Formats: sequence, C-alpha cells, structure tokens
Amino acid sequence: MIDHLSRAVISDPEQNVAIEQKESDHILPDSKMTPLRFRKRTLHETKIRTHSTLTENVLSHKLQFDGRIMSRNGHDACRELIGFFFTHDQSLTIYEYRQFGKNRTIVLPFIQKSIYSHQCGRRKGKQYRLGDFYVGATLTFLSSDHASLPESIKENTFLKLRITHIDQIALDSLKTASMDQEDDIVIQETNDRLVFKAIQDVLKEKLHKRGVRILTGLGKYFQQLDKEGNGLLDKADFKQALKVFHLEVSEKDFESAWLILDDNGNGKVDYGEFKRGIIGEMNEYRKSYVRKAFMKLDFNKTGSVPITNIRKCYCAKKHSQVISGHSTEEEIKSSFLETLKVACSKSDEVSYGEFEDYYEGLSIEIIDDEDFVTILRTPWGI
Repeated sequence: MIDHLSRAVISDPEQNVAIEQKESDHILPDSKMTPLRFRKRTLHETKIRTHSTLTENVLSHKLQFDGRIMSRNGHDACRELIGFFFTHDQSLTIYEYRQFGKNRTIVLPFIQKSIYSHQCGRRKGKQYRLGDFYVGATLTFLSSDHASLPESIKENTFLKLRITHIDQIALDSLKTASMDQEDDIVIQETNDRLVFKAIQDVLKEKLHKRGVRILTGLGKYFQQLDKEGNGLLDKADFKQALKVFHLEVSEKDFESAWLILDDNGNGKVDYGEFKRGIIGEMNEYRKSYVRKAFMKLDFNKTGSVPITNIRKCYCAKKHSQVISGHSTEEEIKSSFLETLKVACSKSDEVSYGEFEDYYEGLSIEIIDDEDFVTILRTPWGI
C-alpha cells in the first residue's frame, strides 16, 4: 500500500487523479514562497494499491516541488504544476492541476514518471540529480518526447519549467555526499553567472527610472524582429536591439554572454533567455503575484486580456498620488493604460508576455519584495 491524494480517486499512481477540496483549504503564501492554490494537497500520500513492486518506504524518498512553464503564452505560463523527484532511481514525474468550478480539481499527468536528462546548458545530456532541484532552477525536456503535451507547447523544441517552490525539509533530509560531484560543471555555471551579473550591473544604471518603458519596448521590438514566430533571433538582431534601446555592452562581454546562451551553437537564441541573461528577471516570489494578477484578469484562460477588461478592473483609488491629491483616479488609470498599450502588438488586448514585461520593468526599480507585491496587489485586488 502506498500513500496518495487526500479525497482522491486514482486508477493508477501515474494516471489521472481527481481531487475535491474546499476553498477554505487554500493557504496563502509565506514570505519568499511562491503561492500555489492547493498547498495542502500532497500527491503520493494516501493508501492505494499499485501494480508495481515498489514499496511504500522506497517511494517515500521523494522531493516535492511546484513549477511553472517558462513561456510568453499566457495560458501555458499560468498552468499550475506539481512534481516529484524520486531518489531511489533518480526518476521524476510532473502533474498539472486543472480546476473545474470552485470545489473540484483534476490532477493530470503532465510529464510521465521516468528518468530524464538536461536538454540545455552546461549539464546537457546529464541525468537529473537531487542537486538540480532548488527554487529558481530550470528543468528542460524535449517536447517531442511527450506526445500528450498541449500543441502550444509542442510548437517549441524544448519545454522549460522553472521550479517556484520546493519542500525544503525533504530536500535537507535527502541530501547526501553523492551530490558533491561534477565540480567542473559547478565552477563553469558559477563563472556563467558572474558573466551575466557583470553585464546586468552595467545596465542597471541605464535601466534606473526607465525600466518599464525599456522592458516593454524591448519585448515588442523582439516580437517585430521574430518574423518566423518561434522566439529565436540571431546575434545581429540582439546587437541591434541593444543599440536601439541604448543598452550597449562591450564586445567582450557580449561575446562571453553569447557563448553561454548559444549552447547548441546554431547561431540563434530565444529572446526570452537573452533578456533574462543580459538584464535579469524578478524572483519567483514576485513572479507568482504577476501570474496571479493576470489569471484574475484572464478568466477565460485565453492568454490575452482585452484592454476594456483591464480598464474595468484596474483600481487607482489607493494609489499614493491619488491619496495625496496630486492626481485623480482617472489620470493614474489612463497613464497606466497608455504605458501598457505601448508594449502591445495589438491595440485592443494585452498578452501575458506584454503584461509580464511591464512588471519586469517595474520590478527593476523597486528593491523591497513586499513593496513590489503591495504595488501589484493594490490595483488588482489580489
């Protein structure tokens, strides 16, 4: 017998899972923790029969983590994922939550349980190990290996998942001396981070007070350059973009960054990856609230929100300039919409990627996490 889901009906531990749970069970996030609406739900933890010979004790040696898909597609970016890494055979599995109404949720297999390897970066071709799992880590999979993935995801060669929360207690208890391996790769990855940090430090001053306009403009510019619509651009495109937005870096720094980003040597890099490397990105705690705000606006789960809906939902009543009497609610709302529209490729709607770009730019200008979350939560009522 093996533990599994509370109030769950399961035909197989690696197949469909049905959950019903009250809204009152939802848990708000702790500081620095990515919120997931179903924090109390724990897969692989209710008594069920299995067809395998694995024992309850063996399967209990697992690490649970939450994740999100790294995508500018709003529907995919807002999918809620939960995964498990099993130390007995170094395998992993990932599920997706699908909510129906307020009280019923289906949990479906997203990545089937198997042993996988990194598909990108310094660890390409190396099997996933316990040390690869931490908040902010990126897991990469070959999309063609997973036939059941949504078509919007299979359009891309790689599926990239970002770990947003992890069971730190379980991780600490599972750590062993075997993790201290591949020191050469660890050193390379550390050097890579230093390369990016040096560039980000140079650009930080240029982005100060102009983060929103530059990040939204850059995102729109990349989309215009992306004639094939696959998110990939070449070296000349990126150099031109940095020049247009006055974000030039030295040739040496650019080439160092390019060697890291173009890890497969095909001369093209995903512009989201480029932007994250050169400029940086907000942490997962902040990102979780950006996703939460967009999910509230995108109630039809289309990945885009009409400007009219944003106008209706945005509340400027508690804005500091409104409270002080320097501006009216309508003036603040109009200013916000005007800035947001500049980033949009369509005049009547905002995509998730464009919405995220706005808050990425805002995040650069705000040091404290709680200040950023307050600024984001107040107008959207989340």
